[in-house]
Amino acid sequence: MTDSALGDFADPAATAAHYAARLAFETDASDVAAALESGERFHFVDVRGQTAWSQGHAVGARHIPRQELVERMGELEAGIPVIVYCWGPGCNGAAKAARDLAGQGVAVKEMLGGFEYWAREGYPVEGASGPIHRPIDPLTAPVEHAISCDC
Repeated sequence: MTDSALGDFADPAATAAHYAARLAFETDASDVAAALESGERFHFVDVRGQTAWSQGHAVGARHIPRQELVERMGELEAGIPVIVYCWGPGCNGAAKAARDLAGQGVAVKEMLGGFEYWAREGYPVEGASGPIHRPIDPLTAPVEHAISCDC
């Protein structure tokens, strides 16, 4: 029994194994952007509906709604890993898509934070009418500010 409000802490080796396992299933917007920039080969799939896709999506992503994903798997080159995303942290559509793809033998990861964090962190976004420019949210990514002083 522990007296801490934090509860017990796991053995460091068990903790390392836990987080290594999580990282085998998940990635984030920063890592996806870096992989795209470096030319890594993977399928980047937005699994939201058509209205959401048209409203805005990550540049470089392709659109395959989750409900159609398994039947449209043939559109994805076999043997290439897949990164899926949905709206954001409150949406489990990407987790369901990853489960469905993995069940079909596909190497897949979920992009944590989904489209919300992709956009909030300042990565390129486009919608049905073209590029969408959004400011970087300083609560999710570093923002460089030019400091001027009228001193």
